[in-house]
Amino acid sequence: MAVLTAVALLASGFTAVSASGAESGCRVDYTVNKWTDGYTAQIKVTNLGPALNGWRLTWTYTGDQQVTSAWNATVTQTGSSVAAVPTSWNGTLATRGTADFGLQGTWRSADPAPSDFTLNGTPCGGDGTPPPTTPPTTPPPTTPPPSADCGSAVICSDFEDQTGPAPSGAWQFTAPDCQGTGAAAVDTAVAHSGGRSLRVDGRAGYCNHAFVAATADLSSVGPVMYVRMWVRHTTALPSAHVTFVSLPDTSQGGRSLRVGGQNGALQWNRESDDATLPAQSPVGVALSRPLPTGSWQCLRFAIDTTAPGLDTSLGDEQIPGLHADGVPTQDVDQQWLARTTPPRPTSLRLGWESYGTGDDTLWFDDVTVGSAPIGC
Repeated sequence: MAVLTAVALLASGFTAVSASGAESGCRVDYTVNKWTDGYTAQIKVTNLGPALNGWRLTWTYTGDQQVTSAWNATVTQTGSSVAAVPTSWNGTLATRGTADFGLQGTWRSADPAPSDFTLNGTPCGGDGTPPPTTPPTTPPPTTPPPSADCGSAVICSDFEDQTGPAPSGAWQFTAPDCQGTGAAAVDTAVAHSGGRSLRVDGRAGYCNHAFVAATADLSSVGPVMYVRMWVRHTTALPSAHVTFVSLPDTSQGGRSLRVGGQNGALQWNRESDDATLPAQSPVGVALSRPLPTGSWQCLRFAIDTTAPGLDTSLGDEQIPGLHADGVPTQDVDQQWLARTTPPRPTSLRLGWESYGTGDDTLWFDDVTVGSAPIGC
């Protein structure tokens, strides 16, 4: 999931810019993901000059951005001037070596990307040729624009083919570990589109698992698996761990990649080692998002089956804490990157699984899974 430089991705809130200097200078890739009043920026600095033992990157914000936190570097701001210095482990930059770090901040009226980067006082500007970059394995959702229809998706379901109150045909009820009072049904009263959706009445407690599994085999979907669904839920995500999407994964011996929540925010969980994305620290949780209640939400994610890459969006907003690209990010992916075997999901299950507290009623509709991005 590499950064696309020199491309404006304004429709989804992403902006990627680059500045490159002559061989005595540097190159900076600055990719920002913004939402109302807030943003995160991923910054990659490439040294195009002699090797450096210690570095300092500076720039100026021309809007009213204010940095609130950072990872993989110490970032300070005085007025509109910002400076980043390395941690103890990424302070050496060989010729054409790179350092990656990120930051989070706020803005109110304007947040244009900076253009005056300097590395140890040398401007990162001019006509230098930047080093080659690796094409992204998971393009941002609007590059190219994802299709809002199903295209060649392996799963494309609005549940309108369901004829009775119980899931049937391409969708079957299942309780993977143990079954209790949780239940699932086809609902004709609440739907995102058409006249039907899948309703799950989730119950707290480990043995109340209730899922509806697609019968489609997903083992050949890839190399990136794109999933899009509309979900509506009733109760805010609890502090305890819950799951509402489960993908059995052959790389974990059939155990699952799980999408759910913890500490009130969305999270990924890997069943085999209980790793989470993001880390469940206050900073990590703040980089995720809650799942709004009482309305339909478009949830999308992309799973790279050839490398440890994962991306998640709620509507058109990429969630920074639910993004893993193989580059370690403080408070996000320390646990996740401990396992290097790429995932290989084989099926999709929608439902509710609680490991303590947490009842909820959820609806799912307009579910797609395929090898190409699918929009909301």
